[in-house]
Amino acid sequence: MFTAILNEKYIEMRHSLRLLFSLLFLLWSASSFCQGKYPIVWQLDGTSQIGGLKPVVIGEPVLEHSDGFTSLYFNGESDGIIIPLNPVQKLKKFTVEVLFKPAADGTREQRFVHFQDIKGNRGLIEVRLQDEQWWLDTYLHVGKTDEGFTLVNRSQRLPCEQWYWAALVYDGKTMRHYLNADEELSGEIDFGPMESGIISLGVRLNQLFWFKGNISEVRFHSKPLKKHELQRVF
Repeated sequence: MFTAILNEKYIEMRHSLRLLFSLLFLLWSASSFCQGKYPIVWQLDGTSQIGGLKPVVIGEPVLEHSDGFTSLYFNGESDGIIIPLNPVQKLKKFTVEVLFKPAADGTREQRFVHFQDIKGNRGLIEVRLQDEQWWLDTYLHVGKTDEGFTLVNRSQRLPCEQWYWAALVYDGKTMRHYLNADEELSGEIDFGPMESGIISLGVRLNQLFWFKGNISEVRFHSKPLKKHELQRVF
């Protein structure tokens, strides 16, 4: 099932066969998680396993303990993780939350959560960075129509080197994104439910737009969380 994703120019050619065989080998271990109970919580406290699954590790993400958080540090050039599972597959409604800290000296455009299915449907959580400040960018793309919808507020700029919770929420009609449980933007899109697929952390699936900074935790919910249910950094 991963061949369609890998052939759709989302993985560099020199890595595609290696990743394909690795992901197919890991599919058996991932299959039992596809019907798992929600929420699904991934603590990024190492690279040998994430959420009970064995990831494909790109580069050398570094385990760090700082500011009271355990996380993986991604160098913005060659570090990433691919996990052989789409945690929001079959969901008509969902929420994806991520706890992260962007570095001040990363590149302008960075993708650090990218989930995609075999039909080309995908979702991304991204940052844009300028002058040691950043702003949130989220995206949903419908494979059948090859159309997508972006939420981005360039005026809402925040300091780097601090921890934030970001959330991408879809209620079956409207896409919203939140930062530390505060809604920034929303818009309507006919999206999903998604099918089986994979997810990357720290980089887009085609190994472009590398993220520089730390990721501590990712959560997946089978419902659109309300403001009071979302995580925030106090």
